[in-house]
Amino acid sequence: MPAKRTKTKPSITIVGPGNLGSALAAELHRAGYCINAIVRRATLKVTGPKTLAHRLKAELIVLGERSLDSDLVWLTVPDDAIASVARQLAPMQSWKSKTVFHSSGALTSEELAPLWEKGAHVASVHPMMTFVAGKKPVWRGVSFAVEGDDDAVYRANQIATDLGGLPFEIDRRSKVLYHAFGSFASPLVIALMSAMEQVAEAAGIPTDKAKEMMQPLLAETLNNYLRADAASAFSGPLMRGDVKTVRKHLAHLQRIPDAQDVYIALAKAAIAKLPVKNKEALRKELFRAGAKDK
Repeated sequence: MPAKRTKTKPSITIVGPGNLGSALAAELHRAGYCINAIVRRATLKVTGPKTLAHRLKAELIVLGERSLDSDLVWLTVPDDAIASVARQLAPMQSWKSKTVFHSSGALTSEELAPLWEKGAHVASVHPMMTFVAGKKPVWRGVSFAVEGDDDAVYRANQIATDLGGLPFEIDRRSKVLYHAFGSFASPLVIALMSAMEQVAEAAGIPTDKAKEMMQPLLAETLNNYLRADAASAFSGPLMRGDVKTVRKHLAHLQRIPDAQDVYIALAKAAIAKLPVKNKEALRKELFRAGAKDK
């Protein structure tokens, strides 16, 4: 039966007070939502969740200890745990007229099938933002990918808007690629920064100094891309077709095999999609460098 659609803010329980769950609970509270409970696993250290619950005037509950009374239950547990937590919660109470979200970027609302079968309205609601310990994330302007049944999607859109976000409905068949797209924008960028630090260290440049040196270059590169497109922001030896320079890069990067792998992979991607001169000669150099390591 469709839930009554109302603009009244639902009471909320957060299941999984990790980086995302803790940040989300705090922001929902700031936006005027009542956080009834924070649910943790019995094996989880209690200090962080206890502090969070106290700050939000919420009850701290151990998963499976008892039923959850909120209008909305929001699972912010790791992806691999969503289905098992849903199965654990399903027989514990009545789920009719309740709404359940999870926040996986890659998984769909089908992970919540045990709760949907018990009468809950379900959706996946993923904020396209990075969440790290000790850092308060930005919420305004953040995109929220939403999919699920109509009533749950309606409620998710309301909440995302209240948080200053930009909700959009995504086809569940597109979720994995959507999430991979997000990985290129954040965790894989950090992996690239880690490779950059390895090369800087090999060149005798300490990490702190490398950050100082790279900040203007990274900022301007990103600004150029955001103002126009990838092709317009592209520069350097690949764009110029400087085969000898690339050959020297590859030779010296043999000292740092992991970074050389990153260089080769990104250079191949550049040759495939960006304005690169001397493409065939550069492809041969990349092939030779990659073959030497096999």
